[in-house]
Amino acid sequence: MSFLPATPLPAGPISEDAPAIAPVYANVSPDVVHRALSVAPRPLEVDSRIFKAEARFETGKKLYQQGDIAGARHEFDVAVDILLSTPESVTDRQRLERKLDQMVDTVYRYDLEGLGAGENQKAIVYDKSTLDDILQMTFPTDPNLRPKVKEEIAATVSQLPLEENDTVLSYIHYFSTDRGHRTLVSALRRAGRYRPLIKRVLDEEGVPQELIYLAQAESGFMPRARSNKKAVGMWQFVQSRGREYGLNQTADTDDRMDPERATRAAARHLRDLYATFGDWYLALAAYNCGPGCVDHAVQRTGFADFWELAGHNALPKETAHYVPLIVAITIMAKNPKDYNLEHLEVDAPLEYDPLEIDCPTHLGLIADAADRPVSEIQDLNPALLKLVAPAGYQLRVPKGTSEAVRRAVDIIPSGHRASWRIHRVLNGETLADIAHRYSTAPAAIAVANRGMMEPPEPGDLLAIPTGYQAPRRSLANHMRPASSRHASRRTVASSARSARRRHLSPASSYKTASVSSKHRSAAN
Repeated sequence: MSFLPATPLPAGPISEDAPAIAPVYANVSPDVVHRALSVAPRPLEVDSRIFKAEARFETGKKLYQQGDIAGARHEFDVAVDILLSTPESVTDRQRLERKLDQMVDTVYRYDLEGLGAGENQKAIVYDKSTLDDILQMTFPTDPNLRPKVKEEIAATVSQLPLEENDTVLSYIHYFSTDRGHRTLVSALRRAGRYRPLIKRVLDEEGVPQELIYLAQAESGFMPRARSNKKAVGMWQFVQSRGREYGLNQTADTDDRMDPERATRAAARHLRDLYATFGDWYLALAAYNCGPGCVDHAVQRTGFADFWELAGHNALPKETAHYVPLIVAITIMAKNPKDYNLEHLEVDAPLEYDPLEIDCPTHLGLIADAADRPVSEIQDLNPALLKLVAPAGYQLRVPKGTSEAVRRAVDIIPSGHRASWRIHRVLNGETLADIAHRYSTAPAAIAVANRGMMEPPEPGDLLAIPTGYQAPRRSLANHMRPASSRHASRRTVASSARSARRRHLSPASSYKTASVSSKHRSAAN
């Protein structure tokens, strides 16, 4: 356009009226316009309360680290009170309840462990297998269930065959009672931790997805479950069968309690049993009593049908009830609307990073480095029998912390990682304060950190040349069976207990004894 003549300037002012333009919002109500042009809405009350509660909780955690137990307790109380005092009418209350559960559980862990102090634990704490009690009981059959269950089976898509008979109906009736429903719901919620992993492995091994309910019947999805017959793990392997499928046991580890390895072994074992018997019900029966027992029953009676074998009393009584139990759970889980199982708030899937351990390392050191309770690290590594992970073990640490943990652990000489600790310096802490807390000399800490010449600064990581001591409080309650720990929990987390007395309404469903997924079991 540069070669065109310039536009001449007007000789005088222009008085032409501007064209009429219809307003953009002419046909929109003033209320809509006002809302569109107003500032961004304030955060939801649930978001605001969770933010405030987390801030007070972090303050309490720092006070606990500094040894100010009274101050920490006050901050924990306030944090829990902020959540418990939320009006019942608030929206998104389920998210608030989950946060409350997590917070009370963490307070419980810190209170019990003395904030990562660790215990000289020599024996693993097992959970009771849910199968032991259920298979010993008999339940009535509700005849009104039969037409309903028949319709459900006809409308249900399942790779595992589903059938209806008196035994199956008796278990459906039991799981519809208050006690049975609690047992069923507790396991289904816990299943959320492992469902993605189990579904992936079952798919990779080419077996029906419905076999996940075998783990529910066997253990209620508790990796450290142990039966009266000394079967161990989520899939309840005895030692010999576990070794046959690569689940090794040493003085330090037991692969039967590793969720992923045990799931893989169970899927392969079930696939082999199906290849042997050509029938999933017989494969399930053989999983329970052994392939030799089922083969002998078939040879003795001439029937290669589970229901015929059960009807002729050719199988152990427990096995005769084992298969119907799994069928009943499968029918109910696949028809959640009919059994008040819809919209269950299941546990979040466990997420973790792998961390190769090149020398014996105390889990307390990992917990210090990750800034998490020791029990959280143990939950991620249920196959560890002791608090020291052996050299060469692939440890699991909270998702997103592997690099930070590795950098922190590298501060400790490899020969001392089974005993020394690590400390993150807090605001206002001096070397003398830190030495006093760990009952050691400032000079010893200075030497362990390459003769540090400058005072420590907030955020610094220091190697602490001291062994792991027993926690401030007795851990006798923690060493009891799981059913006893539920009751003891009420006396440990005083922050939740006192707050609940003041604020909790009868309509709410919080239970201090069962807020943690780790402690939700059929015993409840």
